[in-house]
Formats: sequence, structure tokens, C-alpha cells
Amino acid sequence: MDLIADRGRRVSVDELNTSQLLAHATKQAHQRKFDEMVIVDVDAHHYENESLQDILPFMENDVLRQLSMAQTAKGGRGTIMPHQIGYQDIGGRVTRYPLRSSEKTERGGAQRDVQLGHRWMDAMGVDYSCLFPTGMLNIGLHPQKEMEVDLCWAYNRWVTEKVLPESQGRFFSMLCLPFSDPDETLRHVETFGDRKGVGGFMITTVRHLPVHDNAYMKVYRAIEERGLVLSFHSAFHWGESVFRTCNRFISVHALGFSFYNILHLTNWVINGMGERFPKLPVIWVESGLAWIPFLMQRLDHEYMIRPSECPLLKKKPSEYMRDMYYSSQPMEIQDRDALECTFRMIDAENHLLYSSDYPHWDFDLPSTIYDLPFLSEKAKHNILGGTAARLFKLPPRNEKQRENLQKFGNLATA
Repeated sequence: MDLIADRGRRVSVDELNTSQLLAHATKQAHQRKFDEMVIVDVDAHHYENESLQDILPFMENDVLRQLSMAQTAKGGRGTIMPHQIGYQDIGGRVTRYPLRSSEKTERGGAQRDVQLGHRWMDAMGVDYSCLFPTGMLNIGLHPQKEMEVDLCWAYNRWVTEKVLPESQGRFFSMLCLPFSDPDETLRHVETFGDRKGVGGFMITTVRHLPVHDNAYMKVYRAIEERGLVLSFHSAFHWGESVFRTCNRFISVHALGFSFYNILHLTNWVINGMGERFPKLPVIWVESGLAWIPFLMQRLDHEYMIRPSECPLLKKKPSEYMRDMYYSSQPMEIQDRDALECTFRMIDAENHLLYSSDYPHWDFDLPSTIYDLPFLSEKAKHNILGGTAARLFKLPPRNEKQRENLQKFGNLATA
């Protein structure tokens, strides 16, 4: 039996298998009959840094490709991505982080990310999952705009040509956009928007560019015209000036993920983007939910006393916020009454989308939603997957799922 050291004890490789680590999640899925409802995870991740040798050859610029591949040659980790202190990976008690490379996958089978993805999806009872990168969530901090463009291009080609085709239709993606270059961003939408498995596009919010700049209007229009979804995915950046005062990872993690989405959503709403692109579904991803009622009230208050600064708005900011969508993770559950109020304020039954954030350390199982005592049957079905199935045009995988999608008005039509 192969043994590996894990924080002072010896564990077998078999103990590190995703299916074993999620054994309790599998019991939950069976007990709650998750197979009878479509469950869509709109925010799950893989570690693209583990596949850089496969991704980098897709870079278009010969010089940047050579530099990038040289930095990752001979097992080197490379420095193509902005540096981040590794608390996400090495802190806490999560065994699967340092030892995930030891998990075995079938030789000659589907791509490794697909095999591992199907493994955790089956364990949780998840039917479909939106695949996002991890390290590239900080791509907006790269000092070279052309490197951001080329890395996004390479990643998007790799995902659409090597990963999604082997996922049996269970993975889809909102591809990463090189937002620092509006023209290249549009080229990505035009090139990849029609590829199978592409449900939309994602803008990383750890950046300092105005989402309402006129240079991006052609991008939003192109996404809207294709009937695709636009998402803004948050993260944290300890190097941000205001966060340099934080002396603990927990502080910058708690604030950062909310801060960047608060910033860009405010600019989106106040500048009337909801009026300019009324048919564009917009999702705010991985920033929790507790900040949304605060921002609704704050912006409404400011708007009521200074409406002249928002000439495009035809209703209160909170109403535009209620028209948009939010991913559920990480869902703050310590105060159930406050959470219930939040669900009411965002119209969660129709605008909240389940997300696990797996395999990150703070992931949420589908039971996090299903077990909430104040949710109706319709709300549980919609949040866990019905609404997302309609947005991303995902079909049911069995007859019972079809009945439930039809029952709650979410049966998608291609």
C-alpha cells in the first residue's frame, strides 16, 4: 500500500481519492434525492497551473510563448502569474490541497481535470458544473496587457478544444476575458462565443478598470446578441493599498471577495448598464451574499437625494440589482433570520444560483441550500439548478428532472 506523509501521520493514497473524501456528501445526495432535480454548480474550479505545459503552446505571440514556457520548464513553477501568498493552498486542515497530485486517474481516459471533476460532481449529486480557472482570477493584475491577452487566448483554446469536449456535456464554461484590452476582449467573444460548452464569459474583478467605459459597450452588446451570460468573478489581493493594513489572511479574504464586486457592481448600476443592456444576464460570483442588502440600501439612499447624477436610471438601484443574478458561495449562514431577509431582498427564488467553489477550502455542498428551513420546494429547485438550467440551456438528465424543470418553468429550449 502506498503511504504518504500528511501533517505527521501516514495515510494511504486511497484515502486521498475524491470519492472517499466526499463520502458524506454522497450520503446527503442519496438521502435528499438529488438525482430527481437538476443541480447546476455555476462556480467550480480547476488548477490550470497543473496543465501549463499543455496550455502555453496555444499562446499566439512567439516571444511571450517562449518566455512563458521557459519559466515553467523542467518542473519550475514559473512566474507568469502575479504572485500570491499561498494561504489558500497551505493553510487550514484541507488534506486534498497538498496531496491532490497523488490522486490516480485512468490512463487513456478523459483529460485529468474532467476525470477529477466528474468524480466530485458524482459524489455531490451535481449534474452540470461551470469550470473556472484559479490562478488566472488575478490575471487583471498582470503588468503586461499583452500577456493577459495571450494567456486568456491560450487558456480559452485549451478549455474549449481539450477539456470541454471530453466532459460528456457536463462541464460548461464562462471563459476568461482579457479585459485590459477592449478590442481583444471583443475578439475573444467573437471567436469563442459559438463554441460548444461556452455559456458566456467571465471578467475577473480584481482590477482597476471602469466596467462602464464606452470602450466595452461593443463587448457587452456582442455577448447580449449571442444570448450568452456575463459574469464578474471576485477574488482577493493582499497587495491592494487598502488591504495592506490587514495582518491576517482571514481579514483580507473576508473583505476582498466582497470589495471588488461591490466596486464594479456599483459602477455597473449607477452608470445605467441595466438600461443599456436589459437582455444581458449578469452574474456576480464568489463574494457571498451578506453585502448585497447593505449595498441595495446604501445606493437607494444616495440615489434618492442625488438622482441627477444617474440620468440613465428609471428605477432605484436596488431594483436593477434585483434583476441580476448572484452565486451562493460562500453563503453566510450564522444568522438564519438575516439570511432569510437577504434571500427576500435579492429575490433568491429566481435570481440566486447554487455554487460550490469546489475544490477550494471553503466550498459549499448542495445541502447548504436544500436544508434551509425557510425555502419552498420551488425555491430549492430553482436555486440548486432550475434557474441556471434555463440561463445556460442545460437539458435534464432523466425523466424526473424533466418533470421538475417543467413544473417550475425552467425547461430550457435550445
